[in-house]
Amino acid sequence: MTAAIVGWAHMPFGKHETETVESMVVRVAADAIKHAGISPRDIDEIVLGHFNAGFSPQDFTASLVLQADDRLRFKPTTRVENACATGSAAVQLGLKSIAARDAKVVLVVGVEQMTKTPGAEIGQNLMKASYLAEDSEITGGFAGVFGRIAGAYFQKYGDQSDALAMIAAKNHKNGVSNPYAQMRKDFGYDFCRNESEKNPYVAGPLKRTDCSLVSDGAAALVLADIETALSMKRAVAFRSTAHAQDFLPMSKRDILAFEGCSVAWDRALKAAGIKLKDLSFVETHDCFTIAELLEYEAMGLTKPGEGAVAIKEGWTQMGGKLPVNPSGGLKAKGHPIGATGVSMHVLSAMQLCNEADGIQVKDAKLAGIFNMGGAAVANYVSVLERIK
Repeated sequence: MTAAIVGWAHMPFGKHETETVESMVVRVAADAIKHAGISPRDIDEIVLGHFNAGFSPQDFTASLVLQADDRLRFKPTTRVENACATGSAAVQLGLKSIAARDAKVVLVVGVEQMTKTPGAEIGQNLMKASYLAEDSEITGGFAGVFGRIAGAYFQKYGDQSDALAMIAAKNHKNGVSNPYAQMRKDFGYDFCRNESEKNPYVAGPLKRTDCSLVSDGAAALVLADIETALSMKRAVAFRSTAHAQDFLPMSKRDILAFEGCSVAWDRALKAAGIKLKDLSFVETHDCFTIAELLEYEAMGLTKPGEGAVAIKEGWTQMGGKLPVNPSGGLKAKGHPIGATGVSMHVLSAMQLCNEADGIQVKDAKLAGIFNMGGAAVANYVSVLERIK
């Protein structure tokens, strides 16, 4: 362990017509610094996660964090991007600076504003996180990509519509009690399972309830080296982290295996000296319900082709042997691209500090986080443990 989370901030995700990328960054940056109980002068470095890809006309955004307080002026500040895993890429860059002893305290911010973009452009922007040389003709944007993945999975292992609907219903139920979630409504299994005017098919076997939301939002956290963290009010340590980057073309890999996800989980669990069963809960990247199903298998919760067992037997429900997405996940919470990975770390830290009102996992001791960019291309895992 070289660093810990010592403070955080998280705004509600959703459609924020009166907000801008700048206003959201400023808001969470200032709140995270205050929550950590430090001065802006104590920050040694700043990392901003912002995917953008056309969502915002302001594409040079690193210095927007400095708008939170004039005392941040001249701090080293970098914007990073790694598709939908941009937030975790920002977190891990901050950790590396601390591990290298270039910084003792790092402010990490993740942000995205998507809802001001016309619908057709949203799909085009998100497809920039795919391999356009092969995928540009796929209709439906990333829903089309994951619709193909779901179709291939169904063809190999049978119709999994029941399992996908159960995942959607679980995450929407969890999201009801999350004050930061965009969609706080329990739709129930029947609504998620059946096609209707309000729940039409979007791509392949995926319906609207199988797809994460277009969102605006931001989250931030303050990282500190362990010595500094132990002198502060709270400290949630990184017991381990891992990053496995896979080929961008789906044609170069078994897209149903999510091998990069498996490698990242294996590395992180071994580095932490634990097994999957030791985790209290997992926040995983359910951009689409089929992704969560495949991630059950990739993390080793079930064998390949048997992911449905985990949801059908209640393993991943609140109160199950491994609750998955107690926050409601991307499915209910929303998925503002650059903010997602930071959000996952903030909400997991809240769980471990017993401060996750409404969505608290009982006696949470160890948290697992999986954040993914593209179709299992950028794969990040963190294992968190409270040490103070």
